[in-house]
Amino acid sequence: MSPANSQTKTPLLDALRDRTNQPHAPFYAPGHKRGQGISQPLIDLFGATVFRSDLPELPELDNLFNPEGAIAEAQDLAAAAFGAQSTRFLANGSTCGIIAAILATCGPGDKIILPRNIHSSAISGLILSGAIPIFVSPEYNPDWDIANSITPEATASALEQHPDAKAVMIVYPTYHGVCGDLRAIAQITHQYNIPLLVDEAHGAHFNFHPNLPEPALSAGADLTVQSIHKTLGAMTQASMLHIKGDRIDIQKLNRALQLVQSTSPSYLLLASLDAARQQIALHGKELMAQTLQIAEKARSRISQIPGLSVLEPLNTPGFAALDRTRLTVKVSGLGITGFTADDILHSQLGVTAELPMPQHLTFIISLGNTESDIDNLVKACTLLEGRRKKEEGRRKKQYEILPIPPFPHPPLSPHSKLKTDYEELFPLSPREAFFFPAETVPADKAVDRLSAELICPYPPGIPVLMPGEIITPAAVDYLQQILAAGGKITGCSDPGLQTLKVVRQ
Repeated sequence: MSPANSQTKTPLLDALRDRTNQPHAPFYAPGHKRGQGISQPLIDLFGATVFRSDLPELPELDNLFNPEGAIAEAQDLAAAAFGAQSTRFLANGSTCGIIAAILATCGPGDKIILPRNIHSSAISGLILSGAIPIFVSPEYNPDWDIANSITPEATASALEQHPDAKAVMIVYPTYHGVCGDLRAIAQITHQYNIPLLVDEAHGAHFNFHPNLPEPALSAGADLTVQSIHKTLGAMTQASMLHIKGDRIDIQKLNRALQLVQSTSPSYLLLASLDAARQQIALHGKELMAQTLQIAEKARSRISQIPGLSVLEPLNTPGFAALDRTRLTVKVSGLGITGFTADDILHSQLGVTAELPMPQHLTFIISLGNTESDIDNLVKACTLLEGRRKKEEGRRKKQYEILPIPPFPHPPLSPHSKLKTDYEELFPLSPREAFFFPAETVPADKAVDRLSAELICPYPPGIPVLMPGEIITPAAVDYLQQILAAGGKITGCSDPGLQTLKVVRQ
């Protein structure tokens, strides 16, 4: 059977279906015994079949950590579909893949070059591995208040200063769909014979239509992690890790994955990866064409609404391409924050964004969206101005409506210019600070101390402070403004940010 024809197969899904339909007396975990012990409210919500399929590592279902049967075949099919030499299924989300990538390439004291707008999972990888981060500030777009990619020039500068680095990791695309010049970054990285690791969580669909940005593997990445559930048809938490080339030690990677994946992975999640791969391999171009078409309709119609603007490709550093299925709408022209707009859209107009930020909202448009969804989105955006005025009038009785404060450039590094001098930024490594004794102090007394917490607005989950980092006034002010505007902060032991945990002196 040719590789193209083999993509019709779903070996893991088939094995799970066969075992689900085979009557037998279960004397193995999970305790609900194929749904027989599940509470009625759960059955009423999800139906009974899903619980009959909630099975463990039975012989017919293979083993995620030593695949020889259905999982091995499903992973091989995924590698072929996504352009990899080897693929690993992830049941703990892209988080575990990012951590494993760092563990597989860096040990205690090893340097890794990465952008300061990296996801919090990478910081977890630094803590667990003991690796030393050499942060490169991404390019910042003040008009849109977004961080682009790091540039090839910044990557080259960091490697010149730290030629002993063991790996480079970048985000491609960003949460807003911005892609840097990955091909150039890969060429620079490989001059040092080290691997390029890519957080491609939001780019799993790139390989399936020519009008989408170039996939990370095609551009030269050695390892990429994709959240199949974010933009394709897998269940939440189902992701893949792809490898290409010989710069990744496969056995070390496998051992790293065993550290961060559950020993009882959900076969529902794993089977959803198999099915999502089949769907996108067979129908990807058609599905992505439809997705791009409705996304363009949304972009065109919303850009004509007074007070709103839509992010388009920009001729600025760190912005080489834009994923046009990712829609970012600036709402600050209406005199409101993205958090306020998000609340109105969600609670009053029946439209929910993926990511609210101070000046804008970001919407993920995927193969699961419909023309009706786009109509509802455009209608809601059209009504947003009227609802905003109504909401403002209602609230004036409670407190004075103030203009949006000027949000500062998110403190992507403690200094505004590019810094790769680790000792200046991090007197303690993230791992050292994580395990160091900590104390709680008032937020204003925490300035110039070392953070003991990993604190970030979520989503997008990009840390503003991390263990070992010097706390700056800009970082504290930014976090407090995010809270005041209605944003969410994670990782802080004090949700009100009145106090912060710092490394004990």
